[in-house]
Amino acid sequence: MSDPILDLRDFLNMAEGPVLVAAEGRHDSELASTPHQHARGQLFGSLRGLLSVGVDDGVWIVPAIHAVWLPPHTPHSGRSHGPFHGWSVYVAELACAKLPQHPCTLRTSGLLREAVLRACAWESVSALPLTESQAHVAAVILDEIRSLPVEPFGLPLPRDPRLQRVARALIADPADDGDLEHWAAWGAVSSRTLSRRFVTETGFNFTAWRQRARMMRSLEMLAAGMSVTAIALDLGYSTPSAFIGLFRRTFGDTPAAYRARL
Repeated sequence: MSDPILDLRDFLNMAEGPVLVAAEGRHDSELASTPHQHARGQLFGSLRGLLSVGVDDGVWIVPAIHAVWLPPHTPHSGRSHGPFHGWSVYVAELACAKLPQHPCTLRTSGLLREAVLRACAWESVSALPLTESQAHVAAVILDEIRSLPVEPFGLPLPRDPRLQRVARALIADPADDGDLEHWAAWGAVSSRTLSRRFVTETGFNFTAWRQRARMMRSLEMLAAGMSVTAIALDLGYSTPSAFIGLFRRTFGDTPAAYRARL
């Protein structure tokens, strides 16, 4: 079955067309996209399942209560984790002038979700102007993108190529328990430089950044159906209770309660 989100691909770089087009898609297995960009701004999120999104300066994990906004011409990649039911909204470049100018994650509102689903139900309008009622719904969506609170729900990457190499290795294997000196030697950088620049370039010290990487990975593992005990051990925690405590402090809920929401 064709995916209406992917069917819009040729439309995304067209200057003409309506100010806003929305599409909904369901997938029973994982879906991945390689790095790409398009001329329209994009807001996307999920109704069920978990997304990870890569942009130039970070990796974001996006559960169903959040959405990602990407301004026009933003390189990005994406991947779903397990069964996924999601939506995308594509906004004409001229209409993005008053919207956030940098990629960000937004906490979705009930109003935004309902307006997006209403827009997803429209018949194909990629070559037609919006009707008056459709224009009202589009205005609501644009106003929500403009006004919803931005939430720091990502994992920022350092800019220094040596530190970024270390960071990407930790993302690939967040359970690695090598200390700061080990990773500094591996990255061919002094431990002092590694420590100082991690704070300067990501806002987190090395230990806190690695803990955040583990928390981001734990969300993917929860979505994949792994048990809390298996996740805790796979991520290098000595006991499940240690993992559960950190998870609660980070996300305000237990892993079991979070999985129920997903």
